[in-house]
Amino acid sequence: MSEQWLDQIGWTADGLVPAIVQEGATGRVLMMAWMNREALLETIASGKAVYWSRSRKRLWRKGEESGHVQSVKEIRRDCDGDALLLVVEQAGGIACHTGRHSCFYRRWEDGAWVDADPVVKDPADIYRG
Repeated sequence: MSEQWLDQIGWTADGLVPAIVQEGATGRVLMMAWMNREALLETIASGKAVYWSRSRKRLWRKGEESGHVQSVKEIRRDCDGDALLLVVEQAGGIACHTGRHSCFYRRWEDGAWVDADPVVKDPADIYRG
């Protein structure tokens, strides 16, 4: 398969594109991550979400430590070509490293950020590293 379609993505100067991750069953936004070309190609080939970890400076296969794998059902590109949307099935119901369903668990309320969603599972029980 020609990789010409990759050139239709508006990669940053660092070779990354933001990927918004949405749960297919609920429509809820679970997280935002970064992808490089290699991550996107592996995601397409495997059907499992793979991202670029800016902190670790390596590919991050979602769920590689936690088991909370994301099976990718659909990938979309936005109108400007500079962001991706991954529609996924989230294993274990936890997408966030804090043990919550979604990384977007803080809500702006009366001048402060409050934790609006509960911890589903203690991160100490998820990451034993």
